[in-house]
Amino acid sequence: QVQLVESGGGLVQPGGSLRLSCAASGSIFTIYAMGWYRQAPGKQRELVATISSGGSAAYADSLKGRFTISRDNAKNTVYLQMNSLKPEDTAVYFCNAKRVVGSTSLYYWGQGTQVTVSS
Repeated sequence: QVQLVESGGGLVQPGGSLRLSCAASGSIFTIYAMGWYRQAPGKQRELVATISSGGSAAYADSLKGRFTISRDNAKNTVYLQMNSLKPEDTAVYFCNAKRVVGSTSLYYWGQGTQVTVSS
């Protein structure tokens, strides 16, 4: 079972940038597709971006061009570079690992890191 620890959140002004990191341990990193999700107060958790073990990335349509997901398999880490941040990007950001075993998808979550965009 993989364990995930996010870092890099904080307070940033509108228009600023942050890079989130998610360090994985306890399992073979490359068997997992990785993703970032976020949850704003009073809202459902939503997909931000995913990246396959081979590095293919996908994004929520509303975030394309501002956010970039990447992974370093040698460091067992996935990143989320966030640029041109807006107040509506304020949320807790969660790292996710997905592994498919047969017909079953297994999901693992980090504890989340708070991102606040405010002047």
